[in-house]
Amino acid sequence: MSMKDKAVFFDRDGVLNVDVDYLYKISDLRWIEGAREAVAYLTKLGYKIFVVTNQSGIARGYYTVAQMQELHDFMQQEIAACGGKIAKIYYCPHHKEGKVAEFAHECDCRKPKPGMLNQAFEEYALDKEQCFLIGDGARDVEAAEAAGIKGYLFKGGNLLDFVKTILEKK
Repeated sequence: MSMKDKAVFFDRDGVLNVDVDYLYKISDLRWIEGAREAVAYLTKLGYKIFVVTNQSGIARGYYTVAQMQELHDFMQQEIAACGGKIAKIYYCPHHKEGKVAEFAHECDCRKPKPGMLNQAFEEYALDKEQCFLIGDGARDVEAAEAAGIKGYLFKGGNLLDFVKTILEKK
């Protein structure tokens, strides 16, 4: 019998960082209160941490995959400095009304579809019973449920406090 990992999936904008329209510049990044600490806390408890984020700004031509990656690398460094570790950041660059041809189409990874979560379940040995997602929108929770895990709606405040409340109920 193989041991499977427990995991937490986070939406990015509005959960880990303040939702700024089409965030890609490090200078525009503002962390949600308790976000880095929440990831560090979960990491110490043995959870694998994933980020699942719709990034239609790529399809719309507002920024490139490389610019987004630079922001994600910075975010991972900041979280690591607090003792947290993100196993992987999954992103959906697609939008059917995009201007960048290679990304301007329907896909199965754009939330509320569960493609990014399903990809994580394919790539990692995860126990769905011990996985959950935290998002700030209905489409995040819908994606979690479609992937067979529990989704929690974060409506603001301190993310670490929110995570502790979830874990107390488990």
